[in-house]
Amino acid sequence: MASASTPDESPSAKRWLPLEANPEIMNQFLWGLGLPPDEAEFGDVYGLDEELLAMVPKPVLAVLFLFPLTNKVEAERMSEEDNVKKEPSNKVYFLRQTVGNACGTIGLLHAIGNVTSVIRLSEDSYLDRFFKSTANMDPLERAAFLEEDTEMENAHSVAATAGDTEASTKYQYKCGYSFYLLHLCGRRAL
Repeated sequence: MASASTPDESPSAKRWLPLEANPEIMNQFLWGLGLPPDEAEFGDVYGLDEELLAMVPKPVLAVLFLFPLTNKVEAERMSEEDNVKKEPSNKVYFLRQTVGNACGTIGLLHAIGNVTSVIRLSEDSYLDRFFKSTANMDPLERAAFLEEDTEMENAHSVAATAGDTEASTKYQYKCGYSFYLLHLCGRRAL
């Protein structure tokens, strides 16, 4: 959404360029941050019927959904805030989104952060250090950590400018993993 700010962002909050929903860009981004290419990679899902799902490489560890962020979606998100569980589960890696347009990177961090028990990150890589540093933080502390993290901001900037399409702020990412669909949108409470 192209609004000046959301409940998770202050008017002076950082804003990044949106990350293109392109598996090649996402793979290069994450591989550069310490996800070994032989551990995991992103690919496109062209549809949900059996023939199209058969084309998706297995095993599937996480799924990112890109969906339009409309006024209706934003109104629903805000109305749900009071009904959402306030204490985050320690079984789910989650961080709030306080940086504008960072939903792609937040979605990728949710995807990787929730499968670290089944993949190996390169020792002392950015991702390895990030998840170790934020493991015992709550979602808002993780968000503050990311907001001050210039290494991630720079890496995100490189990835965001590597795409082929014009940046759009009308879309939002969701992440699902481990055979459950968890709406891990960093702009929502968990």
